[in-house]
Amino acid sequence: MDITLVVLLVVIVVIIFYVIGIFNKLVTFKNRFENAFAQIEVQLKRRYDLIPNLVETAKGYIKHERETLEAVVAARNAAANMLSSAAAHPGDAEAMEGLAGAESRLAGAMMSFNLVVEAYPDLKASQNMMQLSEQLTTTENKVSFARQSFNDQVMAYNSYKQSFPQTFFAARFGHAQDAVLLAFEDSAAIQAAPKVSF
Repeated sequence: MDITLVVLLVVIVVIIFYVIGIFNKLVTFKNRFENAFAQIEVQLKRRYDLIPNLVETAKGYIKHERETLEAVVAARNAAANMLSSAAAHPGDAEAMEGLAGAESRLAGAMMSFNLVVEAYPDLKASQNMMQLSEQLTTTENKVSFARQSFNDQVMAYNSYKQSFPQTFFAARFGHAQDAVLLAFEDSAAIQAAPKVSF
């Protein structure tokens, strides 16, 4: 009897520690993707801070393009608001879709802005504009890397959570919903290499 009781207690203790390990690993994976989103947030805020400087620099050169400048500022403000919302709930489907949509609108506004800048050679050659454009390009690269890291962490979290036997415990531990990847619709078009034909 005593050996059976000891074996039973050992099995129960092992199961308890195993379940605690699942809980701790779920928390670790969730913290990792939330931290990865915080890195995206830092880079996007930096980009959002650079955009008004670009607009201010352009204002002196572009007298008749007020609508384009206002569209850039409005898209930037909307994206900043969606970033705040997404930062409160990283990985949430609605928050990620809202941020991705706002980023797409901002990318469209910035494409229009860049087309306008191309029409003003003095503005394009301005030292301030060149420096800001370089900083913005560098920040865009950092956003891409941070987004990739976030998506990798989300995949690791979701894969672990959906695996057996974790799937039985995840909902009970407050991990019912999968985290959602962050994908910017226009990122493929922006990153695409220009096509040259002879």
